Amino acid sequence: MISFPNAKINLGLHITAKRKDGYHDIESCMVPIPLLDALEMIISTKKTSFENTGLEIPGDSHDNLILKAYQLLKKDFPNLPELSIHLHKNIPMGAGLGGGSADAAFALSLMNNLFDLILDDFFLEEYAAQLGSDCAFFIENTTKIARGRGEILEPVELDLTGTYLVLVNPGIHIGTKEAYAGVTPTGPKIRLEEVLVDKSRWKDELVNDFEASIFPNHPEIAAIKEQFYEYGAYYAAMSGSGSSVFGLFDEKPTSMAWQDGYFKFEAIL
Repeated sequence: MISFPNAKINLGLHITAKRKDGYHDIESCMVPIPLLDALEMIISTKKTSFENTGLEIPGDSHDNLILKAYQLLKKDFPNLPELSIHLHKNIPMGAGLGGGSADAAFALSLMNNLFDLILDDFFLEEYAAQLGSDCAFFIENTTKIARGRGEILEPVELDLTGTYLVLVNPGIHIGTKEAYAGVTPTGPKIRLEEVLVDKSRWKDELVNDFEASIFPNHPEIAAIKEQFYEYGAYYAAMSGSGSSVFGLFDEKPTSMAWQDGYFKFEAIL
């Protein structure tokens, strides 16, 4: 059985508080985008295995969130069969796109179907939240406002149909420690839902708090955002904790030029 985990972008990202458990509370509007990995799971007679093609995933494969998702379900369903798992990685990592979280969430949904567990989305989101802050978002995989660690999700009326998305990643890996090191949590100055209904306010008021600390350390990321506005984007921002930057356009832009070696993705939402 195969599925295609997708990335997300953030429309605004506010760090609102430092929690006692070491995490941070956030507020952001998360939007799924059609930049995809491919995940295949096959029931196996051998010990559960994991194989990765495409972009290389750093670190020990046994720490991969997909395997952690399998082990999490196996605690409650000890008779789960062994699996042969193959992930073709296409979504850049450490890029603020939620690719690892998506892979884990889609793995839960895939196993739910493959093993006929009949778990509804509420329970899948509970499992996903144990794997990572963004994971729960990818269970229903629709535009939501995320609060708390990212696991408190609320539907929002936002229609981006027909919007042209351009996403650029310069190949810089931004770790969680670096991203949060320069951020001072503050309470929200504006109500996110109010800003989202008026696109004319997005450029000035829909802010990603990570940009203030990451842009001075990585001016090439800041330059991508500036370039998007030069090309006519009505909104541009860094996604998540970086380093991907996206621009939203009313129509397909022309004559865009980016530095060699940058990852580029375009789609109509």
